[in-house]
Amino acid sequence: MAPRTPHPRHAPAAGFTLVELIVVLAIIGSLLTLAVPRYFSALDQGRLAVQAANRHSLRDAIDKHHADHGRYPDTLDDLVQRRYLRELPVDPVSGRADWRLVPPPAGQAGRVYDVLPMPVADNAGTGQGDVPADETTGPAPAAAAEFRNAPPAR
Repeated sequence: MAPRTPHPRHAPAAGFTLVELIVVLAIIGSLLTLAVPRYFSALDQGRLAVQAANRHSLRDAIDKHHADHGRYPDTLDDLVQRRYLRELPVDPVSGRADWRLVPPPAGQAGRVYDVLPMPVADNAGTGQGDVPADETTGPAPAAAAEFRNAPPAR
């Protein structure tokens, strides 16, 4: 008599069981809950570092303009036209090349003494970050001077 071969219905199934798949998905989900917040936090820190570097470049160009011409520039575009900057840097937080302009102290010629980042609208409902459309200047020049001499944020 010939040896019996198992019937195809009773052959061991190849693949994973539903329980094994659920366990693997639970492990992946747990790892993602740890990794994703850190990833987005690192992105935000990177944007803030680039923003600080862009502000430093703008301030350096404003200071060089003042040293060369004895007056502050009237617009940030003057810095590009006179080749103190190749192009106006983009604020990576807002994604636009618009900055809050701080006027120079009384008696100084020009309109741009310092730059500050434009606040971004706050979606969390805290009320911070919203700026009226007509507000184009930053703090008083004395406060801007303190801010300007502050070490860069880390």
